[in-house]
This record gives sequence, C-alpha cells and structure tokens, in this order.
Amino acid sequence: METAPPRLHRGQLQCKNLHEFLRGLSPPILDRLYGHPATCLAVFRELPGLAQAGVMRMLFLEQPLPQAAVTLWVKKEHSKEQAESQEVLLALRLWHPHTLPGGLPGVALHPNFRQNLRVALLGGGKAWSDDTSQLGPDKHARDVPALDKYAEERWEVILHFMVGSPSAAVSQDLAQLLIQAGLMKSEGGEAPCITSAGFQFLLLDTPAQLWYFVLQYLRGAEARGMDLVEILSFLFQLSFSTLGKDYSVEGMSESLLTFLQHLREFGLVFQRKRKSRRFYPTRLAIALASGTSGAPPEPDAHGFVLVETNYRIYAYTDSELQIALIALFSELLYRFPNLVVAQVTRDSVQAAIANGITADQIIHFLRTRAHPVMAKQTPVLPPTITDQIRLWELERDRLRFSEGVLYNQFLSQVDFEVLRDHARALGVLVFENPGRRLMVVTPGGHPDVKRFWKRQKHSA
Repeated sequence: METAPPRLHRGQLQCKNLHEFLRGLSPPILDRLYGHPATCLAVFRELPGLAQAGVMRMLFLEQPLPQAAVTLWVKKEHSKEQAESQEVLLALRLWHPHTLPGGLPGVALHPNFRQNLRVALLGGGKAWSDDTSQLGPDKHARDVPALDKYAEERWEVILHFMVGSPSAAVSQDLAQLLIQAGLMKSEGGEAPCITSAGFQFLLLDTPAQLWYFVLQYLRGAEARGMDLVEILSFLFQLSFSTLGKDYSVEGMSESLLTFLQHLREFGLVFQRKRKSRRFYPTRLAIALASGTSGAPPEPDAHGFVLVETNYRIYAYTDSELQIALIALFSELLYRFPNLVVAQVTRDSVQAAIANGITADQIIHFLRTRAHPVMAKQTPVLPPTITDQIRLWELERDRLRFSEGVLYNQFLSQVDFEVLRDHARALGVLVFENPGRRLMVVTPGGHPDVKRFWKRQKHSA
C-alpha cells in the first residue's frame, strides 16, 4: 500500500581544500603525517596568517603556554579572527589543549609537528629525496617547456576521454577511478559515459579539477592496499621539488611505485618508461598542495571568447576540448579553422542545467575565458546575457522536490481521512488527494504512520 519514489537530487560538486581534507582524517593518521618535514611545511604555508604567527611563537617552546597569554597576542578588536585561527589549529591537531598546574587552561604545539617544522625551516634531518648523481647525466632530459607541454597533453587526454572523444584512451585503472569518483558511469558493460557531476567537473579550472581528482584517488587509496600517509607525504614532497630537476625512484616501496605510475598518467610526473630509474615532477605536481597558486596557464589563457548581446558566442580557438566545453551549454552554428560560432539558447542552457551545470558555472566559464577586448569592459559579460542565463535556470527551479512515501488503495474514504488526519497531526503530511484517496508522508514520519495504520486495522 505504500511505495517510496526514487530519489531526486541535483547536488553541487564539492571540492575540499587542503585543510578541509586533513580535518576529515583520523587523529592517528594526522599524527603519522606530521612525522615528515615536507608535510609539516606544506600544512604550515596554507595556514591563515594569524595561525602561522601562533605556530611560530610556540615553535621553540617545550612547555604548554597559558591560554590567557595566547589571548594577549592579539588586540581585542581582532578577537574573532584569532578565535577562527585557533579553531583551525585545534581541528588540525597542531595545538593540543592542556591543563596547567592550578587548573589553568593552556595549549602546546604538536610535538612531531614542532620538531619536523624546525627541520624544514632550519635544515638538517634526512634528505627528502634520493640523489640522482649516481645515475649519471640523463641522456633524455626534459626542459621546463617540454614538461609543461607533457602535463597539459596528459591531462587533456583525461578530459577528452570524459567528453567521449574517440581518439582519447586511458588505462582501466583510471577509467575505474573516474567511475568511482562519480564523474562517469558505466551500465551493462557499455563504455563509460559522463555524469552530471562530470559536466560540472569539466567547467572547473585545471588546478581545481586536479585537486578534486586527487582527493577522490586518496579516498580509495586504502581500499587499493596503499598506505595513505606514505602517498600523502610523497605528494607534499613533490610540491617542494624543483621544476626541471630529475629525482630518483631508488628506495621507493611497491605501493609508491604504483602511485608514481598513476601520477604519470595524470600528468603530474614525467617518466620516460615505466622502468626508468628517474622521474621529473611537472608544474601541476608542484602547485598541487598549494591550491591554484603557481599553476600553469590554461590553454588559450589569454582569452578567446567574445559574447554579444544577441546571444552569439565567437570562440577564437582550435582546441577540441574548449569547443566541446562550449557545446555543453550552446548550439554550434559554424566552425572554421580557428573560429567557432555558437548560439546560447533557452533549450541549450536548460539542457546543460539538467546535466548538473549551474548558471553561475556557465557565466564563470565565459568570464574567465573572455577575449582581452571584452576583459577591458565593466562588466566583462553583457548583463543581458548573464541575467537571461540565470532566469533560464530559475525556470527549472519552480518545482520543489520532496522525498516521501506514497499511501493509496484505501478501501473507504473514512480509512483515508483517519490516516490523513493522523499524519497531519504529526506534521509529516506532504501531499493529499482526497478524490483519488492517496497521500504522501515524509520518510521520517513513515514508521509512525505505518504503526498507527496497523493498529487501526487490528482494532477494526
């Protein structure tokens, strides 16, 4: 008599930053992570300014510091910013609460973090990577432009695979990772195809795409038999490597060597052959742990899109990927060797929104790729275009979807009204149709309504 409808959901693609990801790790994993200087320095440089100042003031203190003394570091008018910084430090386990003699509250810096940050800032300790001098000069050395080109090409292969380009092929491991990340789906043994989350993913800039992708990889690392602390430490170590310098694979565990091959496919490192004894980190790897700073320029980063008030888009590009992205939310009209003309229409925008792309993402895409001539204008995009795209999105949001459990096939109107009144009294009634004797209640209220109805039938 009751049925649950399928879940209707259109969520936003959430991309955590470094601190949000670290906060989600268990305390034992965090404690192990702080055992490497590169990790400590990577975490430290991403802290807010006040949090960095708090760490530096306690870096050489072996004993806990009274909380009252910490409060005096900042003027009263900035107490809110100080509280936020302390919250970050406590969430990352960098500060440990202590109770001082006499019951006074105090804080102390994480001992492992304190020791290894000292090493990172002052020198000493073991080398972060093995020396390649024993391997001799590299006959196939790569310079910085070659590494940038390699990284861009490898990452574009993944994006082309997502949009279904027949010429793009990736390994089975990578295809499976895209499916596990929810960016693609495969049903009935068919070739993977893009999902709504995948459409949103394609409109992110390269650093955000890469960070999101690596986060999905890290979430499943332990299921693959990898040591999460080991591969995270290696990632942070890569972020401090020198662009254009080669590094040795000597001393790496099998887990790290497997991880290195995956990074190679992502475009984060260059290794000429799978068995090569050296590798070169690319700019993508160096910028990974620090968010978007220092990232390589996007293809056509100088800007190549012109948008007119008649909803025409002129894209001066020959990049197949950029053209495929524009086609996600517009209708292609003409194509020339270095120019594509498209039209933004109500149907094309709503089709994109149905696939999970938001109006703000479309506008962000057009604004960040605006031609230099348009970029000089204020605002960059014509308000007519931005307003209309948002209005087309709102047209789809006129209906509000609620989950519920359907009750129907009542034998009499009295039975329907008794159960409906009970659901209404509980505040769990979502919808009713007395003429057809059907009603919908919330999933949370369903157990109570079901028990009431069983008691009614037994008493009758």
